[in-house]
Amino acid sequence: MATSWHGILPATTTQFAPDMSLDLRATQRMQDDLINDGIDGLVVLGTVGENNSLDTDEKLRVLEATCEAVAGRVPVIAGISEFDARRAADSARAAEKVGVDGLMLLPPMVYVPRTEELIVHFKTVASASSLPIMLYNNPPAYRINIGVEVLEAVSHIETIVAIKESVPDSRRFTDLHNSFGNRFEIFAGLDDLAFEGLLLGACGWVSGLTNAFPRESVRLVAAIRAGDLDEARKIYRWFMPLLHLDAEHDLVQSIKLAEQMMGRGSERVRLPRLTLTGERRAEVIEMVRRAAVTSPLGRQDVEQVIPA
Repeated sequence: MATSWHGILPATTTQFAPDMSLDLRATQRMQDDLINDGIDGLVVLGTVGENNSLDTDEKLRVLEATCEAVAGRVPVIAGISEFDARRAADSARAAEKVGVDGLMLLPPMVYVPRTEELIVHFKTVASASSLPIMLYNNPPAYRINIGVEVLEAVSHIETIVAIKESVPDSRRFTDLHNSFGNRFEIFAGLDDLAFEGLLLGACGWVSGLTNAFPRESVRLVAAIRAGDLDEARKIYRWFMPLLHLDAEHDLVQSIKLAEQMMGRGSERVRLPRLTLTGERRAEVIEMVRRAAVTSPLGRQDVEQVIPA
């Protein structure tokens, strides 16, 4: 199954109103701005989208609003992150009915499955929908690795087409290519390994910090595609302090704070997350301010943010 997925795919945030209800208009504005900035697709309801902090009906409303805002301009990939295969299959069916272009499928939440259980989980969800699927491999976050044996077991499933690779080891890109050739499309899934992943054959980058700095992200990917590695290294080195935030436990809060500072959204997050405070908040604010002032694409204004 061929897809049109490639390039820079931000894992977008879900925006909340002051009363912590969904702010779908703000979510749509943010998505529209990203598209106008040149991104190649949107991943919604992933970790950064706070999937597991939303009710089932809220997830559906976010997908409906996203498809309305995007209006076919770029692919929309919906995160499927549930406690069990039954709920995940239901979510996949619902996402397909809404009209998304694909799914990003996570392992079961909370329970850490054995290899054979993980294989059954993926097969069950794949059988519930005809949409193309990107498997999300992030062992540091989800305590299980989607290893070669798992990928071999699902390689005959036509709809499982891609892997978002968030192992903090660039050797993984080459190992997957050597094991499977071009069977799976591979995406860089950690912001601070994006350059390495793209050089080693990843067809795209599912990114968190692109939400705050989309033009720089687009330019980075374009430079790598064009073989202008001097330009790519310049942008990547400027970006790296912020990109490290994507690998931290508080990545959602940091990314949403960066969005707010860049005038692109609100830092509001749902419990159990809390907005950043104290030294950590001050540290992230200073990182974003420094990045905005020194951007290789020209100085950018930042919003005034009062530390809590």
